[in-house]
Amino acid sequence: MFAVCAVAIFCLVSVSHSIPLVCEKLVHPLKSLAPHHLEGRWALVAGSLNHAPSMDALRQRDSITMYFSNSSEPSTVSYTQINRFGNHCQHLHYNVSVDRSSFTFDVGNRFDLTGSFLYTSCPDCLVMRWVVKSSRRHSVDLYLLSRRREVESREMEEFRAQLKCYQLPVPVVADPTKELCPEHPQS
Repeated sequence: MFAVCAVAIFCLVSVSHSIPLVCEKLVHPLKSLAPHHLEGRWALVAGSLNHAPSMDALRQRDSITMYFSNSSEPSTVSYTQINRFGNHCQHLHYNVSVDRSSFTFDVGNRFDLTGSFLYTSCPDCLVMRWVVKSSRRHSVDLYLLSRRREVESREMEEFRAQLKCYQLPVPVVADPTKELCPEHPQS
């Protein structure tokens, strides 16, 4: 009986110690991110946030595409987010200041949006952590972006583990069969 209790206690202690070690790796911002790595099209694969109305709004989008392109200033990139709602495409353009792995969106003093790029083992993915602060909202958001529309199950499990580390809800997972909007609005 003593041996069974000892094994059970050992298992509980080792599991409780391994979770912080896993989280330490998964919540760690990248040391730096080469601007050329950001360039181009990224599809939202999954996302979660701790602000229920914004989570509901995320569910309403059929697809989300993000484009990053370099600007004339070395520490600034141009960011375009394109949200598809049925047959309608909403194009949102922002300048983003990037300092190594941290970034700040210029949203015209409407609210504060800062964040960082986090560790991921996925070779063609980005994990973005956003912190949004306004008079009506304070949230932490995590988004998994990829050059692909779907990621491997192990890559999605790693993202789900990151969400657990931040105590965020089960993610909204994008339907890869839904069409992405074009980069430029159709006339």
